[in-house]
Amino acid sequence: MPSEYELKIKEVIQRTYNTKSVRLEVAPGVDYKAGQFMCVTLRSEPLCKRCLSLSTSPTEKGYIEFTKKLTQSDFSCALNALKPGDTLKVQYPLGKFTLEDNPADKIAFISGGIGITPIRSIAKCVVDKKLGTDMVLLYANRSVKDIVFKEDFDAMLKAYPKLKIAHVLCEAAPDFKCTVGLINSQIIKNEVPDYQERKFFLCGPPLMVEAMKKMLTDELAVGKEKIITENFVGY
Repeated sequence: MPSEYELKIKEVIQRTYNTKSVRLEVAPGVDYKAGQFMCVTLRSEPLCKRCLSLSTSPTEKGYIEFTKKLTQSDFSCALNALKPGDTLKVQYPLGKFTLEDNPADKIAFISGGIGITPIRSIAKCVVDKKLGTDMVLLYANRSVKDIVFKEDFDAMLKAYPKLKIAHVLCEAAPDFKCTVGLINSQIIKNEVPDYQERKFFLCGPPLMVEAMKKMLTDELAVGKEKIITENFVGY
């Protein structure tokens, strides 16, 4: 387990109506890979400790950031009260949900809701470094207002030709290109026709991740070795 650091909050950012990012100062001499996560302790009680993906890329200097959907949990309530200048105890980096540990020329991300955080980290790193990796993102949300990092991904689309994003929403939206429904094997075939050539990174609510993994293996015959998931609950 990595060492624990006490880091000061530099900024708190409201991402959507129910999602916040917390930017922290960087622990001296500590590097991380895009897609990794940290353990965050807000108070001494066990209920106020969570594992949360880093939503920043190592290419973004001077701060690290985690992003969380706010619920009625003790942790969310404590997080919602944070302000710049407060300090948090964190342990990082953790996890192997990274392109470095799972190299591939072509990758596909399947994500739901706040599960987009490590994917934002990986995609931003690929775009900033101009790695040339071909990326497709299938991103499921209830509605347009639930899309986290929409502006960031719009900017990445303009800067990086080898990125494609397909939004899958429960609710249709005027003047917004999306598929209405739930991600299924036909949507994957439509949006990722070369799916057999790609590694899949899955991140979202645990039940969704398991359903997507089963769909890929059982319905689309994607090998298990080509499916990358992260095994922790940060919701």
